[in-house]
Amino acid sequence: MSVDLATVKRVARLARIAVSEDEAEKMLGELNGILGFVEQLSEVNVDGVEPMTSVTPVAMKKRSDTVTDGNKADDIVANAPATDRNFFLVPKVVE
Repeated sequence: MSVDLATVKRVARLARIAVSEDEAEKMLGELNGILGFVEQLSEVNVDGVEPMTSVTPVAMKKRSDTVTDGNKADDIVANAPATDRNFFLVPKVVE
């Protein structure tokens, strides 16, 4: 698969990128090189290869799914100007 100059200009227009004629010619070669590399990858035999999420086998760390209050209520309201039983006190704004 390869792209032509009209396709390069169309992609540039869709991406809202201003491309001069010289830049379009350069991009034409670069895009065709990328597509050639992708075609090479399709030739690799991957039958029997398990999908991977990492190059090293790593088990995901899991935590228990328990609901807690975080045990940080005192720390959270420590710098507040006014508190009452770990709640922020604010001035009344509605009559």
